[in-house]
Amino acid sequence: MAEAKVGIIGGSGLYQIDGLTDTKEVKVKTPFGDPSDAITLGKLQGIDVAFLPRHGKGHRISPSELPSQANIFAFKTLGVEWILSVATVGSLQEKIRPLDIVIPDQIIDRTFLRKNTFFGNGIVGHVAFAHPFCPVLSDVLSESARKLEIRAHDGGTCIVMEGPQFSTQAESELYRSWAADVIYMTGLPEAKLAREAEICYATMAVVTDYDCWKELYEVVSVDMVIDNLRRGIENVKRLLKLAITRLPEKRNCTCASALQNAIITDPRVIPQQVKKDLAPIIGKYIK
Repeated sequence: MAEAKVGIIGGSGLYQIDGLTDTKEVKVKTPFGDPSDAITLGKLQGIDVAFLPRHGKGHRISPSELPSQANIFAFKTLGVEWILSVATVGSLQEKIRPLDIVIPDQIIDRTFLRKNTFFGNGIVGHVAFAHPFCPVLSDVLSESARKLEIRAHDGGTCIVMEGPQFSTQAESELYRSWAADVIYMTGLPEAKLAREAEICYATMAVVTDYDCWKELYEVVSVDMVIDNLRRGIENVKRLLKLAITRLPEKRNCTCASALQNAIITDPRVIPQQVKKDLAPIIGKYIK
């Protein structure tokens, strides 16, 4: 049931999209449970989009409890080919200031409690993940930010930590020694699951603080994060509205065929129920 090619995942502070018209809410059932909330379908700048608040309306789902498998699977069943993810991050570098936007190109995974694949239960797949964000989609975001004269950083390495607590100072300094640029709690397993689902995925990361490494700067608090987020999210909304109008008509990136040589299980031994459950993802390769 193709409904929208563009999916938007709203992070902290982005629970609805201004300017969305012809809206309707749909509740999508998946083999992985229910998504974070009902998905809102509508038109933004005349383009069909699907919007999901990552943490649910009212921000009620912790990062470690997010039903990421269900969220990405639901987008896949709705026909989504591009996911624009919005997230709040802490900066690990002086040059990346609060209220800046970062469009990262690399991830270091520091999570340990999350289900990060659609595979298992009789089917094995290994997708390439050397470049975790879609370069085509990331370029669209970077070019759109330049056109809008929004202060944005093109590329960067992000740490995805488990949370929900913020970092210790020692951890923050360790990540800086790795030359990481920003840190947050929600980029994974979203990016991995999107790649398995052959959906292009990129992130607009709103910088709200300097984590806890920077001396003579306020200690990170929820109040600080929320205040900076409210100011930074307006630029994200502007960026979203322009970026979705600049997406290519057809995808020519490797994201669109990520599973082509990734499934190594003999199709004859894959359980029929698994084939049925994963049909939206593996159906063009495994019958």
